[in-house]
This record gives sequence, structure tokens and C-alpha cells, in this order.
Amino acid sequence: MSAAPSLAPAPAPAVGDEVIAARKLGLVFGTNDGSVHALKDVDLTIRRGEFVSFIGPSGCGKTTLLRVVADLEQPTAGSITVNGMTPDEARRARAYGYVFQAAALYPWRSIARNVALPLEIMGVPKAERARRIAANLDLVGLAGFETKFPWQLSGGMQQRASIARALSFDPDLLLMDEPFGALDEIVRDHLNAELLKLWAKTRKTVVFVTHSIPEAVFLSTRIVVMSPRPGRITEIIDCDLGAERPLEIRETPRFLEIAHRVREGLRAGHGYE
Repeated sequence: MSAAPSLAPAPAPAVGDEVIAARKLGLVFGTNDGSVHALKDVDLTIRRGEFVSFIGPSGCGKTTLLRVVADLEQPTAGSITVNGMTPDEARRARAYGYVFQAAALYPWRSIARNVALPLEIMGVPKAERARRIAANLDLVGLAGFETKFPWQLSGGMQQRASIARALSFDPDLLLMDEPFGALDEIVRDHLNAELLKLWAKTRKTVVFVTHSIPEAVFLSTRIVVMSPRPGRITEIIDCDLGAERPLEIRETPRFLEIAHRVREGLRAGHGYE
């Protein structure tokens, strides 16, 4: 088992520290069967250095909201800024890294060359590319696997390579769409602990989509609970679990209390009594 990640307390939110600011955000998809209201009246501020998880039932708009931040979907109502820019401007400025549900590595490229891809597109000189590749593979525990190909790595190792690729150009913001959802529980626990250590080292702002209540509580400084479609934010829950978060913290009364609150928030969003 990994050693407990040592986390300094997250910096207190300050005016002007907004990384993501959404106001009355809405998105309606037009389909052959009529309009689909994916998001409605989303108000959310995420500040520098936070680890914020989106949780909610399937189809509630978690991934859609993340894709709006990334300029992969365009809202039809309201406004959103990323680092004070429009999502389009933030994408062009390479203000964020994106980790998908699947690792999405090119099978014909080595792990090093997969991590290098964004740097090649950006025109980063070869020597600097090599330095960044080595640094980021070391950061995710893949030093020594540079010449391997994705099919030679386990699913968890492929996801770590995907994270290294997202970090290769040193974005301030990391967007993660259920990156560990397809992994078994043992591997997922390990990568959760590793992700916390990585966050402690880099202090990136992380926005994380998950279906798992324990995962959300273990990782987050705040949890955004969303309702079924149309996706709305029904509650935002603070995770004040302190600086040290070994996996065993999941058995503590405070962890269980927060998890219960998240579960009740999800039930309330469904309209259950």
C-alpha cells in the first residue's frame, strides 16, 4: 500500500483566484427526438489549488460540464470563464490538461512519444521535450518505461501515462473525466493515493468527474453534487479531512459522515424521501 500522501492545507480562496467561474450556465442539445436539457442554471466558482469533484447519476451532465470548461461543448445560456478567459481562449492558451475516461494513447508510439505529443505540436525543442518527458514520467511513477508501448502496460499504468501527457506542458488546471472508472478496486485505490501525492507536489487545480462516493470524498476539497437531467448543482460539500489522507481514513467517523451527506444529497436530487 502506498504511504499516506502528505498534503499541505489548500490555500484559502481569495478574490481574484477564480480558475473557473460559471453563472446561470445552461446547455440544450438539439436532437431528432427534440431538445435535451443537459445543464440548467449552473452557478459554480472553483479557485486556485482546489480539488473539486463532480458527482451525480449517469446522464446528469457531469462530463458535459467538464467538456464545457474544456471548450468541447458550447453552452446555450449563461456564461463561463476559465482563468479569466473564454473556454475557447483558454484552450488556445493551453490553460488546462485533459485526462479522458480511457487512456487514449497511440499504440504505435512509445510511452515517451505519447507524452511528447503535445510538446511536439507546440514546437518545444527536442532537449526540452526530453527533460519534460523524464520529469513527468518520474512524477507519475513510470520512470524506466519510456520505451514501452501502451499494449505492454496495465490499464492503471496507461492512465498514469495519460496523466503525464496532460501535465507535460505544465497547465495550471487538470480536468479528469472518470479516469479510474474502468479499473478494479485495488488498482483504483492505489491510483487515488498516487493522485493525491501528485496533487500535493504540483498544487494544480483539479476538476474530477466520478460516480464513486468514496473516491470523491477521499480526493476532494469540495464535492459538487448534481441532479438528474437537466443537470443542476443541488449541493456543494466541503471535505475537511485534514492534510493526511491514508486509505484507512475511509473508515473514520468524519469520512463516513461526509459520505453520508453526499449520498443524502444524491437522494434529494432524485426527489426521494
